[in-house]
Amino acid sequence: MSSETRDDTQSAESSPPVEEAPASPPPAGEKPPESPAPVAESDAPRAPAPADPPEVTPSDTPSEPAAAPEEKPEKSADAAESEGKAENRDSGDSGDSRSENQSEKRNNNQNQNQNRRGNNRRGKRGGRNRRGGNRDKSESGENQQQEGGDSPNESRKSRKERYRERKEKERQREAEILAAAPEVESEGLVEISPKGFGFLRERKRNFEQSPKDVFITPEVVRIHGLRDGLWVKCMSKEGVRGPQLIELQSINGREPEEYHNLPYFEELTAINPNKKLTLETNPNQMTTRVIDMMAPIGRGQRGLIVAPPRTGKTTFLHHMADAIIENYEHEMHLMVLLIDERPEEVTDFQRSFPKAEVFASSNDSDAKSHTRIAMLAIERAKRLVEAGEHVFILMDSITRLARSFNTAMRGGKGRGTASGGLTVGALEIPRKLFAAARNTREAGSLTIVATALVQTNSRADDAIFQEFKGTGNMELVLDRQLAQNYVYPAVDIHKSGTRREELLLAGHQLEKIHVIRRGLAGYKPMDAMEWLLKCMERYQSNAQMLMDIKMTAVA
Repeated sequence: MSSETRDDTQSAESSPPVEEAPASPPPAGEKPPESPAPVAESDAPRAPAPADPPEVTPSDTPSEPAAAPEEKPEKSADAAESEGKAENRDSGDSGDSRSENQSEKRNNNQNQNQNRRGNNRRGKRGGRNRRGGNRDKSESGENQQQEGGDSPNESRKSRKERYRERKEKERQREAEILAAAPEVESEGLVEISPKGFGFLRERKRNFEQSPKDVFITPEVVRIHGLRDGLWVKCMSKEGVRGPQLIELQSINGREPEEYHNLPYFEELTAINPNKKLTLETNPNQMTTRVIDMMAPIGRGQRGLIVAPPRTGKTTFLHHMADAIIENYEHEMHLMVLLIDERPEEVTDFQRSFPKAEVFASSNDSDAKSHTRIAMLAIERAKRLVEAGEHVFILMDSITRLARSFNTAMRGGKGRGTASGGLTVGALEIPRKLFAAARNTREAGSLTIVATALVQTNSRADDAIFQEFKGTGNMELVLDRQLAQNYVYPAVDIHKSGTRREELLLAGHQLEKIHVIRRGLAGYKPMDAMEWLLKCMERYQSNAQMLMDIKMTAVA
């Protein structure tokens, strides 16, 4: 064997199989080299699939095999002859074939590991390429924004402009619909929202909130200075969102221009009641006659009817309402405020006193409805007092009103519990509402007579009564024992009375009443009330009875 053939054979044996895989096929017309002798399946490693040859990069391949495709056509015959001889020698020598197979296994394993590392490197490069592509996309997007001139601030501005345009179109459409709608006369009680707009609450719906209420724009509220409790007559039109006020005609029966000259309720000077309200109507109505004598009421009085259960407090309210309507129909504006009462009682008051203004929230409503109706009624009374009118409010009951405010405020942050389980600050607003009763020097007067529940086995009710006990200037205390013995009116004469009653009664009448009180001081409440009722039955009026009373003693 020549030296050239031996060198070629050694180079063929030493070269790894990975170098032969990417070799290009021989040119046409030449016989391809014979493959080496097959080896046992258990010893020979499985060659990679020809459809997916390992990718070889220039950095992984040696420099000499790179020029093989150019030199192979010149020595293809010698290489074939040397390979044939090598095959004969390998087939004859089994020991050499085993060593060659083992070396081929190692070479194949090394090539596979190199291929895996190459694939991993290509994967990393691919990830970097993908990230680079994202950077390119972001840069291209920024370039497009810079070229188009749409920065984030400008896009926000454009959204705001589109929103304004859309709102402007909606306003124009609403204005067109409102202009085409016919005008309708409307009236109701003004209720202003904290946001500045308002609504007209109608009496036929018991001043409850409804989608049919006339809407008042914030501009109208600001221009005319509208406040809660004003009775307004206006012209309205049906708009997209419901009826809307178009033209204001009158405020509390006055021209809108005259209303601006009225004083505010808070600026009025409060004075003691100095004009007595006579509740006596007929000789047989003992309820009002006892009130006139033992606990007289004047304009601007702040009175409490302290009533245990089933002592006739509702009857007192009915008789007092009848007396106000009969004696002061044109002088007093009567209002009835019913909070958390039975629905049948609400209906009874509405039917019995059609001339009175009834504000009611029955016990099937929630606490927010109770508080809202109460505040609206007091604001209504304040606006009338500002206009110079005299208002008389019968409230049933202030205890349930305080309970409603306590329920509405329960659960607030930073609020503790006071005596009787009441929330701290729960009685602040009810106390202000009750304290609104006063007689004013510059304008009208507001009289409030409210019932307070006691002896209900509730510590909260007792705490509420003690809270309001010092705020009133007149108390009419009812006795359960008298009611159980069917002595009506069940008034405890010793505990009932009015502060500064000398401002309401004439001098001689006040002296006679003091004589009666001194004479009955040693009597029990039941005995004292029975004596007073028998004495009243003899006379047609309280004035005649007082004229016949001697100054020395009680007859």
